[in-house]
Amino acid sequence: MTIDNPPELKGEGVRLRPLKERDLPALLKIIEEPAISEWWIGYNIGQLREEMFDDPAVTPFAIEHGGELIGVIMATEELDPHYRHAMIDVTVDAGHVGMGLGTDALRTLIRYLIDERGHHHFLIDPAVVNKRAIAAYKKVGFRPVGVMRHYELGPDGKWRDALLMDMLAGELR
Repeated sequence: MTIDNPPELKGEGVRLRPLKERDLPALLKIIEEPAISEWWIGYNIGQLREEMFDDPAVTPFAIEHGGELIGVIMATEELDPHYRHAMIDVTVDAGHVGMGLGTDALRTLIRYLIDERGHHHFLIDPAVVNKRAIAAYKKVGFRPVGVMRHYELGPDGKWRDALLMDMLAGELR
């Protein structure tokens, strides 16, 4: 279920605001950067629009730093009370990687999902070979759960494994 009228959220160095249709060209440029396109393979405006706006379970936020769009973070909520959790996906442009802005965005969104949406359990699933992302997620409090074999198609056309990671609300750092 999409969050109706998602709020603007402020982190220490980032601002998360609802992603708009007009953001898609700039977001596509970020996703097409060589260091990013390895993880977001073969996207175009139509595919971005579909993933960001057509899936009713996804709520996308633009990540801004200094008034500039630097990435996107999305929450996908499972609201069945027996399986309630939120899955998160995030990317920050190559020029802002290593500055702690992705972890700031994660912390900011997760706090909102805990405090305002009542979530207690969070999932994220980076490729096993994405060591930088895995390290960033661990900083926030995510822990490895297990490897999902042949989970996603890589840029070389071969299936690659993903690391399922989870975190409980009380583990947020």
